[in-house]
Amino acid sequence: MAEDGRRGEEEDRGPGAAHQVFVVMESLLEKLKLLNYEEEVLAKHNMKNLSRHYFVSSPFLPSNPGSQFFMFTIIAAWLIKAAGRPFTEPQESDEPNATVSNILAELRAFGVKVDFPPSKLKSGSGEHVCFVLDRLAEEALKRRGFTFRRPTYPAENTEVESVIEDDAELTLSKVEEEMVEEADEEEEDVVDLEALKLRNTHTEAESSSKPDEILESTVDAAEWNLEVERVLPQLKVTIRTDNKDWRIHVDQMHQYRDGIKSSLKDAKSYLDKLQEDIGKTLEKVGSREKYINNQLEHLIQEYRSAQAKLSEEKERYQQARREVTERTRVLAEISEELDKVKQEMEEKGSSMSDRAPVVKIKQSLTKLKQETAQMNVRIGVVEHMLLQAKLKEKSNMTRDMHATNIPEPVAGAFA
Repeated sequence: MAEDGRRGEEEDRGPGAAHQVFVVMESLLEKLKLLNYEEEVLAKHNMKNLSRHYFVSSPFLPSNPGSQFFMFTIIAAWLIKAAGRPFTEPQESDEPNATVSNILAELRAFGVKVDFPPSKLKSGSGEHVCFVLDRLAEEALKRRGFTFRRPTYPAENTEVESVIEDDAELTLSKVEEEMVEEADEEEEDVVDLEALKLRNTHTEAESSSKPDEILESTVDAAEWNLEVERVLPQLKVTIRTDNKDWRIHVDQMHQYRDGIKSSLKDAKSYLDKLQEDIGKTLEKVGSREKYINNQLEHLIQEYRSAQAKLSEEKERYQQARREVTERTRVLAEISEELDKVKQEMEEKGSSMSDRAPVVKIKQSLTKLKQETAQMNVRIGVVEHMLLQAKLKEKSNMTRDMHATNIPEPVAGAFA
């Protein structure tokens, strides 16, 4: 939706709004050159010159946000100082938001209306960056007393030539005389063919008008021929060189072709000789290779058999290595189990040789015997008390029986 809003804003501003930033950037670069930024900024910080579209944000242009933002802050700080206001030069370690806010605050101090957030400047490129630098550059130019003036164009002098001749042949001779005069004035006697064509066209247009009567020449043919022979050496017509003319390209192609042909004639003999020498050398190398192969055939066979045996031994070695690895793993597992068994045996041996539990058992038995003796004494006391209580109760019952004179059978029943 933000992109749709931006497109709508560009459509409201017009179709050329997207390219306005290029114009602003070019104008900014000219203003920076007027302020001599190459020596005061670039040479001081050992930086390269800015390109025409350095601060323009476009998908077709290379971008480096970190470098562009640092360059923007350095140039903005320098322009603020050049405009007459103190400003601390930013460093790469400074907070970007604080630096951008300080720059916008100084821009507002010059009376410039800022209607965009500071985050628009953090990318280091775009129309807002160009706008800020352009306005700061204008303030710096005002501080130095520089103003732009309207250009003054030189007045163009147009000469209109009108030649009216009744006789077509006399007109042509006059044109030739003018051509000769112009050729004498130039250093190399060069005749402007374009001017000649224009004049011939002009004379043809004048002569195309219908005369009232038949024209007759009054010039003597012999004098005309003598005049032509006299002027002919001075009529040196040369065509001005134009690099865009296809004829020039054709002439160059013919010259290159002739140069290639002449060079090829000289080089062809050397190349043929070189080819012949290389062919002979290849034949010698081939024959020598065949001879060496025939002489070393048995060694090659032995080498091949040795290679086969080496491959078999390597395969056996790999197999044995895998078996050793497997057995090493099994040995490690057995060793681990053996360590556990040893640890358990040591724990049991230490517990068997330790007499602390036996001492504790003896102490417990002694204490238990003492408690049993005390319990027996208490039981005896209780039995004695119980016997005394029974005897006492029996005596009381007997006394009560005698006191009430109970008959003997009843007393015997009670007994």
